[in-house]
Amino acid sequence: MKQMRYFILTLIGVISLMAVGCIEDGFTASSSDVLAFSRDTVTFDTVFTDLGTPTARLVVRNAAKKGVMISSIRFRDPDTRFTLNVDGMSGREFSDVEIRGRDSIYVFIECYIPATQGASPGLVADELEFVTNGVTQTVRVEAYGQNVTRLRNVVLTADTRLTAEHPYVIFDSLTVAKGAVLTIDPGAQLLFHDGASLVVEGRLQAVGTPEAKIQLRGDRLDNVLPDVSYDIMAGQWRGVRIAAGSFDNRLECVDMRSTVSGLTVDSCADLSRQKLTLINSWLHNSQGNVITSSYARVDAYGCCFSEAAGSVVSLTGGEHEFLQCTIANNYLFSAIRGAQLSLNHVLPAHETENGQPLMRARFFNSIIYGLGVELNENDYTGSDVEFRYVSLKSAGEDDANFMNCFWDTDPMFLTDRPKYYFNYRLADDSPVKGSADASLITPLVRYDMDGVDRLGSVAPSLGAYQWRPGVAQEAR
Repeated sequence: MKQMRYFILTLIGVISLMAVGCIEDGFTASSSDVLAFSRDTVTFDTVFTDLGTPTARLVVRNAAKKGVMISSIRFRDPDTRFTLNVDGMSGREFSDVEIRGRDSIYVFIECYIPATQGASPGLVADELEFVTNGVTQTVRVEAYGQNVTRLRNVVLTADTRLTAEHPYVIFDSLTVAKGAVLTIDPGAQLLFHDGASLVVEGRLQAVGTPEAKIQLRGDRLDNVLPDVSYDIMAGQWRGVRIAAGSFDNRLECVDMRSTVSGLTVDSCADLSRQKLTLINSWLHNSQGNVITSSYARVDAYGCCFSEAAGSVVSLTGGEHEFLQCTIANNYLFSAIRGAQLSLNHVLPAHETENGQPLMRARFFNSIIYGLGVELNENDYTGSDVEFRYVSLKSAGEDDANFMNCFWDTDPMFLTDRPKYYFNYRLADDSPVKGSADASLITPLVRYDMDGVDRLGSVAPSLGAYQWRPGVAQEAR
């Protein structure tokens, strides 16, 4: 009886294994058992012509209990610009591709787009076709190819203009030699490859408009996360250096981001000449400081400086006027090493350190707020540094250096750091909207980066962006 029981149990086990094997190894021929795709459109970010795209992945799933046999996988256009890799095999067309029951395969797609004559990105698209059990399913695949001008270790020895017709991709370095002027037109894009930099020994005139800002950024145009641009990644290119002998530089309506060392102004020890003027520009996202200046005349009007592992703004000596500026820090990738605003060679005790004159600086109608400490110096008594109508995160009180300041105040930016959203416009309930001193507003800051009039119908706000009704709703 016991032997019979073992026999029956063994027989049941064998039958079960055979049944499972049949389920796993059998193929369905039903037209209702079709494929499911991880997305219905595979879209590449804008890519440069004459270069291959990054690889896009498409997951193809079989939801049926039995396996399916895909009789054909191919692009409909026989002259397609796209190439395939199906489960590790490269080719243009595939047949009899198996997917076991409730399993999936990966399809990898790349694209090569040749150069054209167009200035705007050109669309390249095709349909990726799957035929299973007589049923045809398609996934759209599309990419935009952008023609670019490539500059590799170029030294400009004569006056040069860069236009908005094509983006410029810069490898190694772009150097403006002494005596030469580099003019950058509104809407121009300078895209720097890993390790590349812009070195100004002559003069730089980068003047955009609120509608056509100049872009200085890395050359990665894809996303680091599905819905997050690679722009959030610092360290994509080295940055901009203005050499000691360079004067009268101007950056207006410029968006400069994602650098290793930001904008560096070399020491010139000559305060009789303007070194750099920044107007309505946003400099952000640096592995070091966003802007570093030593013993020079550097002024900023209506600018936003943000996101740095070091100091956002680091000034040593020199003469400075920062009017209607926002200095903020929400850096993502490491601990923050410096103050949001670092001022050096400021106090009378510093005067004999190297023979250089002490700093003279004015910060008016501005905001300093974010992660880390605000200021590296705790006592400005006796210095020639003034803060008027400045919003500060720390608690404190006015004195001879801090006048009409807003202490222990959150300006309530629209920024949402956990969602990688960095927007330094003011929320509708911001305590610093309408809080600026209108008498401090000069023609250089009459209009903000969005072209909004600070002396219009709404009282002027602190910081780089003038608050206006409805902006918070538009941002959402």
